[in-house]
Amino acid sequence: MDLIHVRAVSPSDLTGPVVEFLSGHPSVLNLIVQRGAARNPDGDGIVCDVLTGAANEVLRALRALHLDDRGSIVIEPVDMAFVGGSAKAARELGTRTHAPVWDQVEARIRSEGTYAPSFYLYLVIAGLIGAVGIVTNSQILIVAAMVVGPEYGAIVSVALGIDRHNGARIRQGLRALFLGFLLAIVTTFLFALLIRACDFESKAFRLGVRPVSQLINTPNFFSFAVAGLAGIVGVISLTEAKTSALLGVFISVTTIPAAADIAVSVAFSSGSEAWGSFVQLMVNIVVLIVVGTATLRCQRAVWRRVALRRAGTHRP
Repeated sequence: MDLIHVRAVSPSDLTGPVVEFLSGHPSVLNLIVQRGAARNPDGDGIVCDVLTGAANEVLRALRALHLDDRGSIVIEPVDMAFVGGSAKAARELGTRTHAPVWDQVEARIRSEGTYAPSFYLYLVIAGLIGAVGIVTNSQILIVAAMVVGPEYGAIVSVALGIDRHNGARIRQGLRALFLGFLLAIVTTFLFALLIRACDFESKAFRLGVRPVSQLINTPNFFSFAVAGLAGIVGVISLTEAKTSALLGVFISVTTIPAAADIAVSVAFSSGSEAWGSFVQLMVNIVVLIVVGTATLRCQRAVWRRVALRRAGTHRP
């Protein structure tokens, strides 16, 4: 049984309409009302469980009552529940029982799109790891750099901003990406100069045998294809909280390796390779944002259509 647990604080004058709505909704279970029990904010405590498939409409109705503005709403996942009386409501929801809870999805994306100092530190460290992987022709280190890089959170946050027409979120995400990659490239460039000055690069790299670098700085049709597929999987994995699939996206996206290769190529006086890596970086970022936005909108449209079709089927 897929449920979410909802805890709310309601001002006393709003409790009546809220409780009336919740008690009359077939997908709301275990409703508990505690008058005057809440503090900070003060009000009535309301607790209930909601079938996941109906969570979007329930939360939308609570927000329409301005419960989120005048009180508070907290959503928690329910790992396991045994509620025999909910079987009929679950059957009526049908495929909607697997619908994403969009408030949770957006909260998850917003949390990924935070730009504390650690965001920039992770980008710099990922760039340095990528540089070592490039000069030693180590694909394992390139994968490690991909996993460490936090840039996908900013990319999908920009996609959410476009989907929600939130200019501030778009600007914040793009600024974080620009400053983060600039800092990573400059730091990695200085590190690559040190490698070159001390002859720490591998003998094969020094002789021009650079299979890892060539793979990164040669954008082609497959660059677009992989970035597009990764963008689709990334958004779906966020909406369904599939961390294993999201990790696969990190490993498949050539953003950090491209930034590292720009720095290394410039440090080793390879202008054409630096340009190819720059194009690779731009292709991945732009495609991920565009595909991420489109995937978000498609998912919303599909689940909205499922809900409307289900409502039409059960209309008296």
